[in-house]
Amino acid sequence: MGSGGTVTVHVEAARRLENRLTHRTYIRGPNQLTPPSNMGMLKEFKEFAMKGNVVDMAVGIVIGGAFGKIVSSLVSDVIMPPIGVLMGGVDFSELMYVIKEAEGEVEAVAIKYGAFLMTVIDFVIIAFAIFMVVKAMNSMKKKEEAAPPAPPEPSSTDKLLMEIRDSLKK
Repeated sequence: MGSGGTVTVHVEAARRLENRLTHRTYIRGPNQLTPPSNMGMLKEFKEFAMKGNVVDMAVGIVIGGAFGKIVSSLVSDVIMPPIGVLMGGVDFSELMYVIKEAEGEVEAVAIKYGAFLMTVIDFVIIAFAIFMVVKAMNSMKKKEEAAPPAPPEPSSTDKLLMEIRDSLKK
């Protein structure tokens, strides 16, 4: 076997080593790589649930629900009463168009446009707040992108190939 054959053996050995290290594979026999199968369902779920994105999303949902309640209270208890007073003492939650009057125990059938108007105002306030948060996040991302990233360190395979190249030059 000449020097070309030796290089091929070293390259193959480096590839197998890198494959074992990066993909956590195990060698069963000559040139047979198999992935580990001992990861239980519970362990896999724990890894998934503890990833940063999932936890961040859960926190965001909880905070978003609380924020929605705050905005609803702001609209119904702070914004709409002065507007109602300016419009002649109107309570927006009771504005409706009655289609069929109440009969006995059956409630009236009505289009409650006052409640709908309050919900639309809730939506506009929440949408504006989310818009401002997304806009702030995008501006921070642009600042991060402006900074040039550090060059990546060569992988173990690249280092090994550079060593082989350097040894062949001698």
